[in-house]
Amino acid sequence: MENQSIRARWKTVRHDALYYRYLYLLLIPVIAWYAIFYYVPLFGLTMAFQDYRYSLGFAASPFVGLKNFRTLFADPYFVQAFSNTFLIALLRIVFVFPASILLALLLNEVRSHAVRSIVQTITYLPHFFSWVSMAGLLRMVLAEDSGLVNMLLQALGLKQVRFLTDNAWFRVILILSDIYKDVGWNSIIYVAALSGISPSLYESAVLDGANRRQLAWHVTLPGLAPTITIMAIIYVGGVFNQGFDQVYNLYNPLVYSGGDIIDTYIVRMLKTNFNMSVSAASSFIKSVICMLFLLISNTVVKRLGQESIY
Repeated sequence: MENQSIRARWKTVRHDALYYRYLYLLLIPVIAWYAIFYYVPLFGLTMAFQDYRYSLGFAASPFVGLKNFRTLFADPYFVQAFSNTFLIALLRIVFVFPASILLALLLNEVRSHAVRSIVQTITYLPHFFSWVSMAGLLRMVLAEDSGLVNMLLQALGLKQVRFLTDNAWFRVILILSDIYKDVGWNSIIYVAALSGISPSLYESAVLDGANRRQLAWHVTLPGLAPTITIMAIIYVGGVFNQGFDQVYNLYNPLVYSGGDIIDTYIVRMLKTNFNMSVSAASSFIKSVICMLFLLISNTVVKRLGQESIY
C-alpha cells in the first residue's frame, strides 16, 4: 500500500509538472538569479576560517580556525561598528517599520480618491532616487554652514546644529531620511491588504455604534495583522543588511563612533589592509545575526498565534 501511495504521489507530481510546465519555466530566471548571486557566493565564507591568499586560492590557503574572529573582536573599531549596527537596527525596527503601517492606516481614512492619489504619489517618489542623490539633497538642506535649515536658524538668531557631524544627530537623520525615502513604497503592500478587508465588517461595526478610532482598532488592524506579521519577520530578518548605501553616502570620520556599521567597516578595512579573511569573518558574523533575528521573530510570531513564514 505504501509503495502504491508513493507511486500515486509521483504520478500527481509528474502530471502537475507537465500541466504547469510553462509556469515552471518562468521560475528558471529567478532560480538562476538566486543560485548565482546568493548561493554560489556562500562558498566564499570559507575565507573566514582561512588565511586566504590569492596565490593559493580557496583549496590551498591555510586553515586558521577562529583566528579571524578573535582578531575582529579584539579590534575596538569592529566592536564599535557592531554596536552601532545593532542599535541602528533596533531604531529601524521601532520607528521605520511601523511608519509604513501608519501611513497605510492614514490613507485608508482619506475618502477623497484624488487626495489619496496625490499623497501616494508624493510619498512613493523618493523611493526612486538613489542614496547618492538623497545624500546630496540632505547635505544641501542640513550642512552646517551652507545648509538651508542652518541658514534659517541663523536668520532667526538661533544656534546652528551639526546635523551630519554630530553622532547623536546623525542617527536621527539616518532614521528620518530612511522613513522619508521608503515609507510610501513600503506602505503599498499594506494599502493592498486594506483593500481586501470586507466592507461588511465595517458596516456591522458601525451598526454596533463603533466610531472611527474603534473601527481602526477592532476591524482594520486585525485585518492587517497577518500581513504585518509576515512583513515584520522579513524586515527583522534583513534589518542588519539594510542601510549600507545610506550610511556610506552620508557619514564622515566625525561620526564614525556613532554611525559606522559593519558593512562600512568591511569596506574601510578592504581599502586599508585588503584583509579578505577578516572581512569575510565580519560578514559571516552579520549573516549569523540576521539568521538568528529571523528565527527569533518567526518563533515569537508563532507563539503569539499569528501566521509565520514556516
